[in-house]
Amino acid sequence: MEWPPPSTSPSPSPSLVVRSPRQTVSLIRNRRPHRDWPPCTRSSSFAARDHGPKPSEVYGFVGSITTVIATAVYLAWAYTPEPVLRSVGITYYPSKYWALAVPSFLIVAVVLSMGIYMGLNFVATPPPTSCGTIFDENSGERTTFSPAIEEMPIEPISDISIDQINNLMFGDR
Repeated sequence: MEWPPPSTSPSPSPSLVVRSPRQTVSLIRNRRPHRDWPPCTRSSSFAARDHGPKPSEVYGFVGSITTVIATAVYLAWAYTPEPVLRSVGITYYPSKYWALAVPSFLIVAVVLSMGIYMGLNFVATPPPTSCGTIFDENSGERTTFSPAIEEMPIEPISDISIDQINNLMFGDR
């Protein structure tokens, strides 16, 4: 008996028969509408280097798989009774105390670090009455702009004085 067996249905058109991946790719390229704009400026050597996974994608994939496996092992260790672990042959493992202690320590550490971070920001911020909230070493007074100079069509960057801000916001009171 020969393989593949002869079919009784009419044979498909030769353009739809695909026998290799290379033919599949060429068939897809031929069917895709061709765009003339924007013109392709990449060379064929650039297109050959463009394929393949990026290192960040590989690291992300490996990291996600490792995280799932570590979580599964942790949950199996935390919830499996000790007699079952011994019957399987696992005799060397940490105490079940650490199944609760480590996550508790991590949560407390995160909450404390957030509190310490906010406290340090409050300590580093000058009081509202300080002139340091208005002026610093990068403050620049506004210079007069002369429209006759054609080399400088845009005014240089400068700070707006607090008097002008108060005038704009609250008017002349």
